[in-house]
Amino acid sequence: MKEQSGIGQMISDLKALDTKNMYLKDFFWTWDKTDDEIHAVFKVADILRAMREHNISSKVFDSGLGISVFRDNSTRTRFSFASACNLLGLAVQDLDEKKSQIAHGETVRETANMVSFMADVIGIRDDMYIGKGHAYQKTVADAVEEGYRDGVLEQRPTIVNLQCDVDHPTQCMADMMSVINYFGGEKNLKGKKVAMTWAYSPSYGKPLSVPQGVIGLFTRFGMDVVLAHPEGYDVMPECEQVALDNAKKYGGSFTKVNTMEEAFKDADIVYPKSWASFAVMQERTKIVETGDQKALADLEQRCLANNAKFKNWTCSEELMKTTKNGKALYLHCLPADITGVSCKEGEVDASVFNRYLTPLYKQASYKPYVIAAMIMLQRFKDPAKTLEALVKRNQQRVVL
Repeated sequence: MKEQSGIGQMISDLKALDTKNMYLKDFFWTWDKTDDEIHAVFKVADILRAMREHNISSKVFDSGLGISVFRDNSTRTRFSFASACNLLGLAVQDLDEKKSQIAHGETVRETANMVSFMADVIGIRDDMYIGKGHAYQKTVADAVEEGYRDGVLEQRPTIVNLQCDVDHPTQCMADMMSVINYFGGEKNLKGKKVAMTWAYSPSYGKPLSVPQGVIGLFTRFGMDVVLAHPEGYDVMPECEQVALDNAKKYGGSFTKVNTMEEAFKDADIVYPKSWASFAVMQERTKIVETGDQKALADLEQRCLANNAKFKNWTCSEELMKTTKNGKALYLHCLPADITGVSCKEGEVDASVFNRYLTPLYKQASYKPYVIAAMIMLQRFKDPAKTLEALVKRNQQRVVL
């Protein structure tokens, strides 16, 4: 079959990539992964998408759980994780901490083991507090590793970072897959200008993990990445260093500017997104630890007042005209703060947002496949052989 020959070529390409160190490991940050491992996620995601398009079942589990732990609200990532698990044959169980024994003093170590008896993967979103999100994910990983080593668990479930305080790898890799497809392949990305810019929002405390993830991943493709934000809205210096190191290694560039106009000028891709400053998020974490609600409310009002000084930081039609040929690709992780729609003044003009609805939805559509690819690469020692067997079996997903 013609469609199977195309999938077969992708599987052959996958065989050339070294993924052995992903087996039974966790996925925390993109910059912890080798080039082969990053490309393997993209390749497996493409294969799984092609299989679904051609009605070929990709169920590699006939039992098992995917545990989802969302310590912050989510729509796209929550459903993407559930879709990914279902695509591979896993049932999904959400850990609702309000309905668990955590309120009665159950430790993270205990909870992690109790929910993992027949789990293959645990997806965790914990992005709200600097110094806490990644630490929580690591604590869960260490707990299930210990449980497996001590014979409590027959298998050690692997962890997928569904967003932490440092990186949002499933989002940023979906973003990159969207960019790769939009520009017709990785070969066309070198030298493309990417404007990762802060934008005004009538709310405060939005995580830094998206801009940090974007500058940490896009600089691996020889692109010219520009980070723009008003004074005081810095991201983690460690993440800026990752971007600088990548730019040096892969032949692109990483620069910082303090105006949206400079970032947008001749840009091929724009990603206007609000976030709180690193310093503010650090202060917020300390206040939350004390339980001082008045101090937290005061911080919020201070931050909102400061945000309001930069209402001109918005993705307007005028700014879009200054991009490459006036037609830069607009990206957003969604939901966006849309001026005149979801708020009085926000990150993007409604006319801009509406013009890019289809590309935005396509951008989001890659995430279930990215997550499923991460799971496959972490759960199967020879993912290419596994996929090859599925294609050869050619079991229809839907009996027509």
